Amino acid sequence: MMEDILINWSPQETRVAVVENGAVQELHIERTLERGLVGNIYQGKVARVLPGMQSAFIDIGLERAAFLHVADLHTAAPRGEQPTPIERLLFEGQALMVQVIKDPIGTKGARLSSQVSIAGRMLVHLPQDEHIGISQKIGSPEVREALRERMLALVGTRDSGGGGGFILRTNAEEASDEELAADIEYLRKTWNTIRERALTLPPGSLLHEDLNLVQRVLRDLCSDRTAKVRIDSRLQFEALQAFGQQYMPGSVVKLEHYAGERPIFDLSNIDVEVQRALSRRVDLKSGGYLVFDQTEAMTTIDVNTGAFVGAKNFDETIFKTNLEAAGAIARQLRLRNLGGIVIVDFIDMGREEHRQAVLAELRKHLAKDKTKVAVGGFTQLGLLELTRKRTRESLARMLCEPCPTCEGRGQVKTARTVCYEILREILREARQFSAREFRVVANAAVVEMLLDEESQHLAGLSDFIGRPISLTAEPGNQTEHYDIVLL
Repeated sequence: MMEDILINWSPQETRVAVVENGAVQELHIERTLERGLVGNIYQGKVARVLPGMQSAFIDIGLERAAFLHVADLHTAAPRGEQPTPIERLLFEGQALMVQVIKDPIGTKGARLSSQVSIAGRMLVHLPQDEHIGISQKIGSPEVREALRERMLALVGTRDSGGGGGFILRTNAEEASDEELAADIEYLRKTWNTIRERALTLPPGSLLHEDLNLVQRVLRDLCSDRTAKVRIDSRLQFEALQAFGQQYMPGSVVKLEHYAGERPIFDLSNIDVEVQRALSRRVDLKSGGYLVFDQTEAMTTIDVNTGAFVGAKNFDETIFKTNLEAAGAIARQLRLRNLGGIVIVDFIDMGREEHRQAVLAELRKHLAKDKTKVAVGGFTQLGLLELTRKRTRESLARMLCEPCPTCEGRGQVKTARTVCYEILREILREARQFSAREFRVVANAAVVEMLLDEESQHLAGLSDFIGRPISLTAEPGNQTEHYDIVLL
């Protein structure tokens, strides 16, 4: 089934949606102010060498000098030998090509390496090395060795105009020779451009910026299954055309400038789908629904029949709900970009053939996911385990922040619970401090309960401590927030 890619560009934010059969499958967002420096390559100048720390400060044109340790110098030492002291490798004023490996944080400058690596669609290019590496997550030793042999044949030697090191990324496991060769060609073109710029630009210049989201659409998202790539900015459309013609000419014919009056994301109700993807509950067409709970350790998905009673018997109702849920879960994993461990609690099925059919349906839909997913099957408790590679922050973590009221717990204390906390706090304060009066400033619902249902307990406490207790309702206060003022 073919897919369309829609790009909504603005100076502050780029949003990319992958749409298949009218439904949004993936959403990618990049905000201009939040773009990091990791992956950028600069022509730096050594500002200071610190032999005691075996480090150097490098000026790359940023507000603060960046930091380079001897272990991150490409020529520091042959394999298995002690690093050559940094003072014998660098001197002040020296020009040096460096790459950012860690963004500046607080008062610390960026962390650098002179071991350049350039990421492609399926490969990472190491232009200063000759090593062919394979991702540890790729298949068996036999598969890895076969991939290495194929890469050696495609890469060639420096004498024949080839050479250079490459690492195969996880998504290269099933790539064809044509796809690998196209990635090799793109990466070598990029490296040649970087070298040419290094010969002409002064120290402190940016030689290569990691691709922005619009460019990564052609590199990472556009495939044989892509029918069109539509973008709503004429300027970005022309820039993407120029980029594609130089590095990925096969994808340029799919580019199309959208000049319609309606916002491009309105064509497929994408903003509505995003709102649904941020909610905890997802309704199914049959009347069933899914409940998503994302924690630090894992994501859990609960499947419920809800109002669905369409089948002739209960087993069939459960089976059909689970089948529909399997497709919806695969889509939501991509749309929400949920990574790590995922536990799915399908409705209990008594028949083994039903479990296997649901598992097959889930795997069929997960096969469309560009991110690697490993399905572990059902456990003894009837739960389905799977893992999905983390590629970036989930949609919810990118667009949302923890609720200031519940602080991410997803629930708040009741007004009665807060009332009893206040009564205990007043008693504690009365034993430590001598006050003329205790004034409680709290949420209106809490104050109302103290004056009504808990008035007897409040009066009893006032008599016990021998001090008056006054109440003030603060409209802006949340239920759990209160202050006790000593007068």
